[in-house]
Amino acid sequence: MTAANGQYVVNENGEKVAIILPIEEYEKMKEDLHDLAIVAERRDEKTISFEEMKKILSSER
Repeated sequence: MTAANGQYVVNENGEKVAIILPIEEYEKMKEDLHDLAIVAERRDEKTISFEEMKKILSSER
């Protein structure tokens, strides 16, 4: 985010307490957070090689 894309809300002491973002940027941030949550959930799953995946996919045809 750049300063041009958001506006800060400050308290009476001039401390930043909130930000106003364009809705498109907010939606993209939500998608990114969702993607990161999925990665974290699947962190301990067993992995397979690319060759194994190709075999699985070709056998499903």
